[in-house]
Amino acid sequence: MTTAATQRPTLAAVAARAGVSASTASLAFSGAGPVSEATRARVLAAAEELGYAGPDPRAQSLRKGRSGIIGVVMEDRLQYAFSDPVNVAVLEGVADELGPAGFALLLLTDTAESVAGIALAPMDGVILIGCSRDLDVPVTAFRQRGIAIVAIEAEPLEGVVHIDLDNREATAAGARHLRELGHERVGLVTLPLGSAHETQPLSDGLIEGSNVHTTIQRIRGARDVFPDAPGVVAAGFSAEEGLAAGRDLLASHPEITAVIAQSDLLALGVIRAAEEAGMRVPNDLSVLGFDGIRLDGTTHHDLTTLVQPSVEKGRAAGRAAVALVEGGDARGESFSSELHLGSTTAPPRA
Repeated sequence: MTTAATQRPTLAAVAARAGVSASTASLAFSGAGPVSEATRARVLAAAEELGYAGPDPRAQSLRKGRSGIIGVVMEDRLQYAFSDPVNVAVLEGVADELGPAGFALLLLTDTAESVAGIALAPMDGVILIGCSRDLDVPVTAFRQRGIAIVAIEAEPLEGVVHIDLDNREATAAGARHLRELGHERVGLVTLPLGSAHETQPLSDGLIEGSNVHTTIQRIRGARDVFPDAPGVVAAGFSAEEGLAAGRDLLASHPEITAVIAQSDLLALGVIRAAEEAGMRVPNDLSVLGFDGIRLDGTTHHDLTTLVQPSVEKGRAAGRAAVALVEGGDARGESFSSELHLGSTTAPPRA
């Protein structure tokens, strides 16, 4: 087989076969110029005859000075990140905006061994989900490279467009609901405060040493209403980890009459821990969740929870990233959660 026979067909060869200029052939492929349907059909037919699949995307990227990629950095290993249905919903929203705009999505994690690689990843923009202070170094590198940066639920960062959720205010609203029902002894089951992924008692030291924005804001919201509320930090995001944390909380603080769980899956685990201990929900223990995810088939309870607009957050982040990359103006957005009164909260037991 000759070298010529193995070479990739070129756009120039397609243009010659179709009897048009190379620029016309290029416009026919891109669909971005004034090319008649008859000419476009002739160019595509010539391309099919020659086995030409289209312009090399690497060459297009060099010409445009862009990769056509927007990265999404998640705060943990993907096996943990995808166990949280809220992350999946946020990514759905991001993809809803990136796809029609012609951008690909690159998933990255900010684990200790991958932080350095994040700064070098080929992308035009980046969306940070649950970002922490550990990202200071790559964020600086993003700025130096001119990469557009959007952050979802993060501490304020200079030069970053923020998509926020009222984590503290919403949790405080849920806590006030419990107080209005008459609860005074309330416990917390929180999301992880770091990368340790172990069930452990909540302490001031853990809070002060943590960089997990969402978890800390929800703790503050609960303690705005119940300043001395004890808690247990869950090892992860699942109902099983909520069960383990719920067992520990109920065993160490049998006096509590209500639990504020920082996600619906953790709340589901707490309900199972209560029922395992012979307690009735809500007669003996009220349980409040956060997120508003569907729990069909997992429980007969209608969970009292704070419903957040997860998909809309992702869409807002995607829109902002696309606008920044394309040279437009993008402003941050703030979203609010709504208290859904289900069947898992009631006045405290006598």
